Amino acid sequence: MHLIQKQILKIAQERNLRELSLRAIGELIGEPNSPQKIKHHMESLMAKGLLVASEDGQSITPMSTTIDPKYRLASIPIYGAANCGQALVFAQDHIEGYLKLSFGILGPKNLKKVGDLFVLKAAGTSMNRADIKGKSIDDGDFVIIEKTSVQPEDGAYVVSIIDGSANIKKFFHNKDEGQIILLSESTQNHPPIYIHESDYSDYVVCGRVIDVMKKPDELCFVRNKAAEDIFRQLGPISRGEYDYYENL
Repeated sequence: MHLIQKQILKIAQERNLRELSLRAIGELIGEPNSPQKIKHHMESLMAKGLLVASEDGQSITPMSTTIDPKYRLASIPIYGAANCGQALVFAQDHIEGYLKLSFGILGPKNLKKVGDLFVLKAAGTSMNRADIKGKSIDDGDFVIIEKTSVQPEDGAYVVSIIDGSANIKKFFHNKDEGQIILLSESTQNHPPIYIHESDYSDYVVCGRVIDVMKKPDELCFVRNKAAEDIFRQLGPISRGEYDYYENL
């Protein structure tokens, strides 16, 4: 996140930005002569969902994990990606956006603890054979995590911080050997991670995976529409030609 955006969010924690001019906000962060720069970064924060304006337009405040009973939606913070080399930091200026989920998707049990939920975007193939409610974890998927400070049960999918990086793995505790084993479930060869019980506190498990929102095929609709346009222009065509253009 850009430094100016972090500074604006910090001010928004204490002040209603709607009551401040762009120049006044700039003065508070050492940019008194750059109102357009402040406007740009505020618009960026609002586009990410990190700043929100009230319906009456009288306030601009930071977004937080919220429940909107009117539209039956919950907004869950996204704290970046797993396996991307950056430790998780649960702070306002590290939130990259919010994932909106309906009450029905979350379910009554998770809705009660919505304040303990966060989202990671999966990166890589290390868990593409996982089974979370019948769903794998593929590159680009949104993984819903429940914060936890207790040791998970064997077979649970967890988020751990190892070497400063957030990892999604399957947890096992080998009590006979005094080891914690973190396994990948993948079509590729990813070796397990072994941690001695005495070192466990240094490899923090900070959350338990509770669900996966699969990444939509963003180009599917575009491809289908393009194919329809081609078919319309060509007129009647053979089945072989149809299959060829459909798979362009």
